[in-house]
Amino acid sequence: MKQKIVMSYSGGKDSSLALYELGKQPNWEVVRLMTTASLNYGRSSMHGIRTALAVKQAEAIGIPLDIIWLDNQDGAEGYERKMKKQLQSYLDHGIRHVAFGDLYLEDIKAYREKMNATVGMSSVFPVWGRPTKDFAKAFIDLGFKAIVVCVDTTQLDAAFCGREFNEDFLNDLPDGVDWCAENGEFHTFCYDGPIFKEPVSFQRGEKVLREGRFQYIDLF
Repeated sequence: MKQKIVMSYSGGKDSSLALYELGKQPNWEVVRLMTTASLNYGRSSMHGIRTALAVKQAEAIGIPLDIIWLDNQDGAEGYERKMKKQLQSYLDHGIRHVAFGDLYLEDIKAYREKMNATVGMSSVFPVWGRPTKDFAKAFIDLGFKAIVVCVDTTQLDAAFCGREFNEDFLNDLPDGVDWCAENGEFHTFCYDGPIFKEPVSFQRGEKVLREGRFQYIDLF
């Protein structure tokens, strides 16, 4: 019998491949996608994607999306309060597991496990421990497509923002930059691949540097 599970879905490459892996396993049924977004800006956390595009992603995947809205005043305490409320709602509906696309950062894994445990939920990591170069190649070989939507310019040149996440992109990455950007070097928006019923349509907008550090490209 399949167990119901929620996928913590940022819309990027890691969570997309993790969702794909869950779908191949006979013991899981992904019933909801979950993400966080800024109430002030109407964009997903970290990746800066318009929430309208996140909704289009979920529709193309065919799994309902739950958005946890955060405002500028929330901070860590507000985030945890709202996250626990959402997790408790899942638990009340008989869902006891949440999956994540993390690869190797032990502190983040431990934080997620602790957060879920506070309401009695378990954490699942479908792609944990995979070498990032193997992961990146598998993502491309499976037919996934993604665009780099944010670059931390303290770790990677701003020119990489807006590029397709493909073999050319990987070959151009400087030594020391993680191919899956687990250290926050860049973030992606996945718009096509085996988890989608159809590609997610979007247009490219302007590029904006925020906080004097993060280079974004606006997609709409």
